[in-house]
Amino acid sequence: MPFVADLHIHSRYSRACSRDCDLEHLAWWAARKGIALIGTGDLCHPAWAEEIRTKLVPAEPGLFRLRPDLERDVLASLPASVRTPVRFQLSVEISTIYKRDDKTRKVHHLLYAPDLEVAGELTRRLGRIGNISSDGRPILGLDSRDLLETLLESGEGGYLVPAHVWTPWFAALGSKSGFDSIADCYADLAEHIFAIETGLSSDPAMNHRVSALDRYRLVSNSDAHSPPALGREATVLSCDLSYAGVRAALETGAGLDGTIEFFPEEGKYHLDGHRTCDVRLEPAQTRERDGRCPVCGKPVTVGVLHRVEALADRPDGFRPAAAPGWRCLVQLPQVVGELIGVGPKSKAVEAAVSRLVDRFGPELTILQDVPLDELTPVGPPGLDEALRRLRAGEVVLAGGYDGEYGVVRLFEPKELADLRPGGTDTLFDLDLPAPRPAPARPAAPTGLFEAPEPVVVAEPEPVAVATTVLDGLDEEQRAAAATAGPLLVVAGPGTGKTRTLTTRIAHLIAEQGVPARECLALTFTRRAAGELTERLAALLPTPPLVTTFHGLGLRIVREQAARLGLGEDVRVVDEAERLALAREAMGQDAPARDVRRLLDHVSLLARDPDAREPELAGPLARYRAGKRARGLVDLDDLLARPVELLRSDPELAAAYQRRWPHVSVDEYQDVDPAQYALLTLLVPAGGDLCAIGDPDQAIYSFRGADVGFFLRFGEDFPGAREVRLTRNYRSTATVVDAALGVVAPATLVPGRTLTAVAPGDGPATVTLHTAADEAAEAAYVLGTIERVLGGSDLTALLRGAADPWTDAVHSYADFAVLYRTDAQSAALVEALEAAGVPYQKRSHHRLGDQPGVRDLLGVLREDLVRAAGDPRPVLARVRAAAQVAIDRAGGLTPVAAALPTPPPPPPRRPPP
Repeated sequence: MPFVADLHIHSRYSRACSRDCDLEHLAWWAARKGIALIGTGDLCHPAWAEEIRTKLVPAEPGLFRLRPDLERDVLASLPASVRTPVRFQLSVEISTIYKRDDKTRKVHHLLYAPDLEVAGELTRRLGRIGNISSDGRPILGLDSRDLLETLLESGEGGYLVPAHVWTPWFAALGSKSGFDSIADCYADLAEHIFAIETGLSSDPAMNHRVSALDRYRLVSNSDAHSPPALGREATVLSCDLSYAGVRAALETGAGLDGTIEFFPEEGKYHLDGHRTCDVRLEPAQTRERDGRCPVCGKPVTVGVLHRVEALADRPDGFRPAAAPGWRCLVQLPQVVGELIGVGPKSKAVEAAVSRLVDRFGPELTILQDVPLDELTPVGPPGLDEALRRLRAGEVVLAGGYDGEYGVVRLFEPKELADLRPGGTDTLFDLDLPAPRPAPARPAAPTGLFEAPEPVVVAEPEPVAVATTVLDGLDEEQRAAAATAGPLLVVAGPGTGKTRTLTTRIAHLIAEQGVPARECLALTFTRRAAGELTERLAALLPTPPLVTTFHGLGLRIVREQAARLGLGEDVRVVDEAERLALAREAMGQDAPARDVRRLLDHVSLLARDPDAREPELAGPLARYRAGKRARGLVDLDDLLARPVELLRSDPELAAAYQRRWPHVSVDEYQDVDPAQYALLTLLVPAGGDLCAIGDPDQAIYSFRGADVGFFLRFGEDFPGAREVRLTRNYRSTATVVDAALGVVAPATLVPGRTLTAVAPGDGPATVTLHTAADEAAEAAYVLGTIERVLGGSDLTALLRGAADPWTDAVHSYADFAVLYRTDAQSAALVEALEAAGVPYQKRSHHRLGDQPGVRDLLGVLREDLVRAAGDPRPVLARVRAAAQVAIDRAGGLTPVAAALPTPPPPPPRRPPP
C-alpha cells in the first residue's frame, strides 16, 4: 500500500527551529497529516541522539517508532481518524563550506543511516573534523566528496542525497555553488549518488529539462523547521516499509510513485531578485540588466528558475518516459485561512481543520481524495471550490525571490468577499506584485496513498481553556489592555509590549463588542505590521486593519483620488520613475546634480513645508503635475497629501474619525511630524487612542522622529491615562540592572523601574574588559565564544582555548557581537574566519550604496576640489543635503538588511 515519507526535517537543536520539534510533536503532526515515515533529523547532535536512543525503539528493519508509553500518549491526543503510529528513519542534514579550485563551495547534504551503530560511527568521524554539538545541522569545512566518503566508511547501508539542489546559496547546483553537475560536486564518488532532493522552489517539470538529472530519482521533503510544516513537500512510496525498501526505491525507481510538491513559485528562491530593494525579476529581466539590481546596482540573487534555464538542454514541458507523477498542493490550514480571512495559525483555522480531520482523516487525504460534495457540510463556505481549483492547478501565484516566500492564492479578493458572510476588507501590501496564473501542469498521479486504518483508543480528557483574552497577562499588562483611551503605555524593554497591544485590541473586539472594522492599528514597518496581524489572527476570527503609516496614507490617497486630482489607478512611483519625472521637469539636458537637487527638495518639503527654493518653483510644479497626470504618488505624498486633504476638509476628517474610532499606535516614540499630523487628524481630542512605546528607546531622530510627541501626549489628548509596564520577561536581573544603570542619567521616564522576572540562568555579572587594540579585542571575543561553547573545533581544544568538559548548552545562534561602527568589524571578521567560526554580518543599509547618495558624494568631491580655500561652506551645504539623502535612502523607516555570509577560511584537514 502506498505511503507518504518526509525524510528531511530538523529537531529543536537546529538553529531557527521551533521548540516543538521533539519526537512526540513530530509524530503527532505526521499522523494528523497522513505521513507514515519521517526522518529523525540531526542524528549527529549529541543531545538529540540521546533522545533518539531513549525515546525510539526498533520497528521494521532499519526503522524506529516511539517508545510504547510515548506512542500511546501521542495517539490518545489525536482524533480517532488519524491514530496511526509513525515510523522514523535516521537522518541528518550537513552543511559543508569549503574551497575547491579557488572557489568557495557551500553545499547541504542529507545523510541516512540504517542503524544506531552506523549513525554513531558517522558522528564520531565527523566529530573529529568539526564542531557537531553547537547546532543540529553542523557546518563543516569539508569537501562534499570527502563527506560522502566519510559516510561510506562509517558502515554498510548509509546513503547521501544532495539537499534542495537548486537553492542559490547552499546547494550542489545552486547559482553560488560553482558546480554545474552532481558529478562535479562528488567527483570520483559520484556513482554513489542515486537520488536528489529538488527543493521547494522547483518541481519535477523543471528538473526534467536537464537531461543530466535523468539518472537520479527526484525526491521531495518538507525541510520542516516546525512540526506544522511537515508534508508541505513529501515523497510517495509503495515499497516495503523498511530502511532497505526505501533505499531500493530511491536507487532503482521501483516503488517510487511520485512526489507532493510546493507550487514552485511559492518557494523562497524561485525567481531572481534583491530582497533589500524589494526587487523581483523574471530570468529574462535579469539578463536584460546584466544580473544587476535596478535599484542599487548590486548583483541580484539568481533564483532556481533562472538556474534551471541556464543548465537546461530540453524544452519546457519535456517529460522522460516512465517518470513518476507529482502533485502541487497548498497546506490545508493555508487553504482554510484564505477562505475565512485569517492567518493559517489562528484559532479559527485550527478549529476548522480539526473538524475536517475528525470527519475525513489526514490533511493530505482531505486535500487530494475526499469527494468535494462531502466537504460542504463540514468545511467553511467555498472549501469545495477551493479544493477543486487546487487539484486542477487553478491557482494565482506571485513568485518568491531572494529568501522571500512567494504567494499562492486560490481566489481573487472580490471572490472571497462574496464567499464570506458580510464580506471583509483585505489588507494590502505596498510591495505585493500582481500575481500571475499558474502554468499548466501535468496530470496528478492517482492513488498516491490510502487513508490508514484507524486505531481505536479512548478519547483524551478535555483541556480547560481560558475564559477571556486577558487571561495570562500580568497585573500591569491587564491594566493597560482593559483601560479605555486616550491611553499612553510606557513599556520598558522586554515587558510584553506587543502582547499587551494585541490583547487590548482583541479585548475590545471579542469582549467589548467593538466591530473589528472600527479598529485601526498603526506601526512603522511592514514586518512589524505582519507580526501584529499574525498575533491578532491567533486571537480573533477577523482581525482589524493593521498597517504602516505609509500604508494608511496610500489607502486614503486611493480612496480620495478624485479629490486629489489623481486617476482611479493610483500607483506608488519607483526610483527610476522619480528620476525620469525629475529630469523631465528640469529639462533633459539638466546635469544629474540638478535633477537630484529637485528630488531632495521634494523630500525636504515633506518634512518642512515652509522650506522654499524660488529657483526650483517651476520645476517643482512640473514634477508634481507629471506625477498627477500619470496617477503616481511617491512616499512623501503618502503622508503629505492625506494631511493636506484632511486639514482642508473637516467633514472628511470627521468621516475617517467615525470609521476608526479605536486607534492603536505601536512604537509611539518613533513618530515624526508628518505621522503625528495625520494621527491627530484621525483621532479627536478624547478619542480612544492607545499609544505604546518607550521614550528611552527613541533612536530615530536622524530620520525625523521626535520623542517630544510621546512626552506631551497628555497635553495633546486631555484626560489621557498612563500605565507603565515594568516587568521584564526577556533578560536576567543582572542584565536588567546593568541596563538601568546605563540609562538612568539620561532617562526620559522619571522614577523608572524595571524588574526582571525571567529565570536567572544568564551570566552572574556583566564584565567590562579593556583590550590593548582591536586585534586583542577580537581575540577576547573569540576566546569567550570558544570557552562558552566548549570549543568550536578540534584545534580550539588542542591549544587549550576551551575546556572540553564544560557543560556547553549553547549554539552559535545564541551569540551576538555588537559594535558601534562598521570599521570595527574588520578585526572581528578576521579572527572569526581564521578560527573557522561560522557567522553572519548584519548591518543597516550602507548609505553610500543607496540611490542618489553616490551622486551626492560625487558632488562633494568635485566641490571640495574646486574650493581653493576654506571648505567649511561647502561642507555645511552638503551636510544639509546629506540629511535629506539619509531620509530618502532609509525610506523614513528603520530598515535592517542581512548581508551575505562572508566566504569561510580554507578547510583544515583533521589530523591523521
